[in-house]
Formats: sequence, structure tokens, C-alpha cells
Amino acid sequence: MKKFELQKTIIGMIHVDPLPGTPKYAGSVKLIIDKAIQEAKLYQYLGIEALMIENMHDVPYLNRNVGSEITSIMSVILYEIKKLAGINCGIQILAGANIDALAAANSAGADFIRAEGFVFAHVADEGIINSDAGELLRYRKQIGADDILIFTDIKKKHSSHQITADVDIVDTAKAAQFFLSDGVIITGNSTGEKPSLDEIKCVKEKIDIPVLAGSGITSENVKSYLEYCDALIIGSYFKKDGKWFNPVDKDRVLDFLKKLN
Repeated sequence: MKKFELQKTIIGMIHVDPLPGTPKYAGSVKLIIDKAIQEAKLYQYLGIEALMIENMHDVPYLNRNVGSEITSIMSVILYEIKKLAGINCGIQILAGANIDALAAANSAGADFIRAEGFVFAHVADEGIINSDAGELLRYRKQIGADDILIFTDIKKKHSSHQITADVDIVDTAKAAQFFLSDGVIITGNSTGEKPSLDEIKCVKEKIDIPVLAGSGITSENVKSYLEYCDALIIGSYFKKDGKWFNPVDKDRVLDFLKKLN
């Protein structure tokens, strides 16, 4: 399988409905899968070139260890979406379940995962997240999944980085590159909040791997970020009223894509 190449790529987010065993699960696996597939088809029809699924509705999240019931259904959803012609796709499993995400991506024939906690420890909503680069890349080698890219959050949103306050974002990005990350993701402080463009510029100047923006991109600021980023992950803006938990809004996606021309 050819590795996924980022070329000013727009990655549309699919936030799958609450999964089995989580507090908000509504009781129908089939409906969860069907809804995710329909959103994927809509994104594809509108011209989005890559997709990523995420279990963001599964609050409160577990720290690193999710159950087989989560990994299995995420694998099925990802497999079904990957079957859509011409769509590169990836996965994130919250919170920090990077091994599970990689296993799902490998089973589904997907192209990338989004991994949090790759380098340096931080304190997230779920507690302390220790780095897992060594474990994760060894697992990728063991299962023969070298073609699946691992894009890694640095100084990620919804987290405290006080314990690494003496390590700035550029040094964190350099560490991610040294630890063989396939690309770094820079976000704002929370979902829907834009990242610092100055930080992105500084990181881009100092590393040789791709830089992705992972939150807060809108039709108004997209050109500024795309000038310095290799890819943009768009979630909230593509949803109705700009809220991540709402369905994909066709008009918002089309408005966004028009601003790229």
C-alpha cells in the first residue's frame, strides 16, 4: 500500500455516535455504522479528499485502555468508509488509545492514525498521559503496518502542559521528529479553537516532517493556515452551526471549499 501523502490536504472529521458500553450509547450498532457511512458519502460527494473517524461522543474517556467493543466497531466503520472509492482515511480512538487505533487502521486497510501522547507526558482530562512512541512504533513494525502514518499531537488541546513548561513547542516537535513521527498536529487550547499561526510557522521552519493544524480552521482563516500547513483537520466548522456534535452541513463544507479557490 502506498503511503498517504499530504499535499495541502483537507481532512474531514466524522465523530461517530456513542459506542457500546459508553454512558451515552443509544443501543443500535447498525445505526452508528450507517450514520458514519452516510457522512463519509456526503463528504466524498462534496469533494473532501480525506476522512478521519473519532469516538468523541464516548465521554468520559478512558485513559489509553478502551475495550474490545470500542476497537471492533471502530474497525468496522473504518473498513466500510475505506471502501468508498478514492478516499484516504484515518482514525483516532480517545483517549490516547493509539495501539487500538493502529490495530483498527491495519484491519481496515486505512492510511493514518492520529495519536496523542506520543512524546512527553502531559495531564489531560483523563489523567496523566505518558509518552508511547517506543511502544507504538514497535507495535506498528510487529504487525507489518509500516505504511500506516502516525500523525502526532504536540502540546495538545484539553490538556495541561505545566510539567513540560520548560520545553517549548518547537523542541517538542523536534522530539517527535527524532522519535520518528510522520507528522505533528498543532491545535488550539480546546475543540474549535484555532492554533497559534506563529507557533505553526516556527515549527514548520525547524522540522522536516509535515505539520497539520488540528482545530479551529474556518473558511475565513483557511488560506492563512494552508500557507504553512501540509494538511488541515476540519471538524467543528463542517458541522451544523459550527458545533462538533451536529451533523455535517453541506453548505458549510461547500462555502469552505470555495474559499480555497
